[in-house]
Amino acid sequence: MKKVLSSALVAGLLIGGLSTCTFAAGGGSGPVSYKAVGNLGAVMVNPYKTSPLTAVILNGGYSVTDAKVTVKAKGEKGVNISYAVSNADVLTHGGIPVWGLYPDFQNTVEVSYKRNGKEMSESYKIYAPAVFMNSSGTGQPTAVPKAEVIKMDAKFKDRIYLLNHIIRASIPNSGQVIWNMPNGGAMEWDNEPFNWAIDSNGDIRWFMKADEIRDPDNIYRKGNMMGFQQTKDGHIIFGMGQRYIKMDMMGRIIFDRRLPHGYIDFSHHIEETPKGYLMRVASADYKRKDGKNVRTVRDVMIEVDEDGKIVDEWKLMEILDPYRDVVLKAMDQGAVCLNVDASKAGTTASLEELEDDKAPWGDVVGVGAGRNWAHVNSVNYDANDDSIILSIRHQNAVVKIGRDKKVKWILAARAGWNKELSSKLLTPVDKNGKKLECDDNGRCENTDFDYSWTSHTAYKIPEKSGKSKLALSVFDNGDARYNEQPAIPSMKYSRAVEYIIDEKNMTVQQVWEYGKDRGFDWYSPITSVVEYQPERESMFIYSATAGLGKQLNKMGAQEPILNEIAYGTQDVKVEIKFSGMGGTVGYRSIPLDLNKAFNNKGK
Repeated sequence: MKKVLSSALVAGLLIGGLSTCTFAAGGGSGPVSYKAVGNLGAVMVNPYKTSPLTAVILNGGYSVTDAKVTVKAKGEKGVNISYAVSNADVLTHGGIPVWGLYPDFQNTVEVSYKRNGKEMSESYKIYAPAVFMNSSGTGQPTAVPKAEVIKMDAKFKDRIYLLNHIIRASIPNSGQVIWNMPNGGAMEWDNEPFNWAIDSNGDIRWFMKADEIRDPDNIYRKGNMMGFQQTKDGHIIFGMGQRYIKMDMMGRIIFDRRLPHGYIDFSHHIEETPKGYLMRVASADYKRKDGKNVRTVRDVMIEVDEDGKIVDEWKLMEILDPYRDVVLKAMDQGAVCLNVDASKAGTTASLEELEDDKAPWGDVVGVGAGRNWAHVNSVNYDANDDSIILSIRHQNAVVKIGRDKKVKWILAARAGWNKELSSKLLTPVDKNGKKLECDDNGRCENTDFDYSWTSHTAYKIPEKSGKSKLALSVFDNGDARYNEQPAIPSMKYSRAVEYIIDEKNMTVQQVWEYGKDRGFDWYSPITSVVEYQPERESMFIYSATAGLGKQLNKMGAQEPILNEIAYGTQDVKVEIKFSGMGGTVGYRSIPLDLNKAFNNKGK
């Protein structure tokens, strides 16, 4: 009976045009085509799982070259996003990469290209999902903060800005772990990231699904995502905790590496160098002079090559004085970097609280290796003399150090430096080169010159620098100005500032500032960035925690402010204000270059 039934079944299948192979292999015995969406293949949204507002129009088996993409604007005030795509990128993604889709919307995407040499153009309707971010819980009103465009000069209409924020509210899956044996480290400094990009209308055009990269239950995949930079090839680099990562704009991971075993706790900054990548980390096991082994905090720089091999290291606790405490005793303890604690707003640390044998170990303000005595938040490479420039928040200093680990100069007030380091302090001068009279705590008479205080992002401006004169942009946060707290909190202010440093004569001149006149409303006690933009001849500024001082003192809300200012002027070309911050705090922002991202190899 079995044999008869099997024969009948086979006969029926053959009559129906199928073979028994259909069930074994899932397809016919010969090639089977499929119906394409357009003139190419299928459309794959979020092809790499990390960037839901991207898609690839698959090549459908054709040779596709000379592609151009336009994601059409949404509404009357919307912005088109247009870019060319290199043939190499089409091959890499298996089709035409689409970037900048509006969330929770059926986007119109126009493409032109050559299919097997024939010129073609067509339009696609592509739906992209709504924005999703892991919630901070009760303190978060929206998925991401709302962007309000206050001013947008026509010259900047094609701008795309990437925002990097971090949840500062306590949530159950963050900060569960600290390093132990040896003591110290900043492992517990771990919060959910909010990474997204907006266009010049303030509309969201990209966001990162960070839980595809980050895992708070794995100590080697925890940590704050920070230090986003766009590399020369158009890709994005950043780090988090024990890792540093490079991905393209579509979300394709190029590398995702653990820090070399001798180092821990990346945060704040990574950048490209001719040899590889320069980043701020800490020592995983450092032998102090008293014989104790500790994990250090934010005081080591390393350079790695493209393969992840160590090129060089700078141990700041051996180059500077880790026991200089003049700044630590003056800082507002309510806003020590992202360890924001409203209960300590306006208070300072006593000498006893900073003492080496009494203060707790770990990511806390204190003196000596193993505590947060330095807090380096940017490290910038100077190719002119193969040196690095550091913004050292907890020393109120910008310092340049050579490959030989020798200090070249220090931009800081005189108070607290030992004899050896005092000889490296720059002398403030006016525009005529005349020495300015300044006291030990940095007050200078009858001049607009000021030092930077608890600064962020000290960057060389190559386009404005000469052989012996270095142009430097710094975000002067302004806490502990003149090594003290003001009589009332609302007297505080932040500045974006440019200095010219004469490295031969060891002098410094202030040539520009912005933000002082905006007072407490523009004041960012922590984080933020200023960076010259040569293609727009502008200073890009993100006062990333503007309003946080008000929030800590129950005087208002946190409202970060993004600006682009015409270089050397007070002419505001761009202003975007963010609201609805909830439990997040702003870290940095960068402008993105889409043509560099998708056309870096040419045709």
